Amino acid sequence: MSTEPSSSGGHGHNLLLVLLLVTGVQAMATLSVLSLATLAPAVSAHFGVGAHFVGYQVSIIYISAAAISLIAGTLVRRWGAVATSQYALLLCIAGVLGLSTGNLLIVVAGSLLIGAGYGLTNPAASHLLFRFAPAAHRNLLFSIKQTAVPLGGVLAGLMLPALTALAGWRVALLAGSGLSAALFLILHLYRRHFDSDREPGRPLRKNLHYAMRLLAQRRDLIRLSIMAFCFSATQLSLMSFAVSMLVQDLATSLVIAGTVVSLMQGFGAFGRIFWGTIADRFTSGIPVLIIIGILSIASSLVMVFIDRTWPFAAVIALLCVFGACAIGWNGVFLAEVARVSRPEEVGSMTGMVLFFTFSGVVVGPTFFATVYGIIGSYPMAYGIMALFPIIGTLSLRGLGSTSPRH
Repeated sequence: MSTEPSSSGGHGHNLLLVLLLVTGVQAMATLSVLSLATLAPAVSAHFGVGAHFVGYQVSIIYISAAAISLIAGTLVRRWGAVATSQYALLLCIAGVLGLSTGNLLIVVAGSLLIGAGYGLTNPAASHLLFRFAPAAHRNLLFSIKQTAVPLGGVLAGLMLPALTALAGWRVALLAGSGLSAALFLILHLYRRHFDSDREPGRPLRKNLHYAMRLLAQRRDLIRLSIMAFCFSATQLSLMSFAVSMLVQDLATSLVIAGTVVSLMQGFGAFGRIFWGTIADRFTSGIPVLIIIGILSIASSLVMVFIDRTWPFAAVIALLCVFGACAIGWNGVFLAEVARVSRPEEVGSMTGMVLFFTFSGVVVGPTFFATVYGIIGSYPMAYGIMALFPIIGTLSLRGLGSTSPRH
């Protein structure tokens, strides 16, 4: 099968199918990543730690994701994008099963497995979408796929606390793994069809060194990587600690907090489609990413003033605006990476820049948890996190004129 994108009728059918499959994989991987964070107020008592310690568990996940992303693009070319997605789901299933044991050492190992699975998802999805997505709609299509991240968060917020209340947190985690297993079986039906372009003999080490040298020579990709590091630190801090902030600082119940955060994630999904649609009107996604950064800075700073005197509707509104921005940038970013990369390098370059994205996720929740441990206030910690979108937005200055490579 050709690696060139096409908008023909047959490819149009393939595009819809690919979009559904990669979106499903991303949603299930995100559900796995956020499982423990969503249940932190309930699970922390079992481990005898504060709920904010989940930030360190999230960081462990993304250390693993960052490491695997360095070779993910090459693995996609060797195994095929669908097979790689299946392996990603298997790793996530095994990891969540590890979390359900309640054994601290196994939880650490399970978190590493979840991270390895998560790190494989985006290069595989970018490889498939680039083959079938028309260039004129690429920002929107990448953004639709990236709605899977907040939708996975919505699923976590609605399903996991409710199942925990009914049957306990272990059962809730196992239910999420069951959904991933079902999608694994569905993917197997399409593996031969979509993996016809794989290259089983593609060397790992040689391609890793080549991709690293290529990235080092590309100023535009380096600055996009800095932005992604900062924006992802903000995003995961918002997603990981919002439930704990609502429960501990605003005295809401776990179920209500989970519902509010699901709404916030829903606005993040809407934001991804909205920003992707706007970005397709430009020749570059950079102006849209700058707007997102400015709005994220403002939202972070306003978070400082949240307390129990606020109308709850105002708290929800702020979280929804913050979510639409801090969770809404990824699709435009990935489409921009694809836009400035050569067609045969999309998977590899996606993997390389995601190394920095995942590194930001490692730093962000750890930094947030450390700040919270010092000042004891979630709203104040969110205000301090404004440093990240400030730096990320500044890194984009002057990139808007970058011309497309294909």
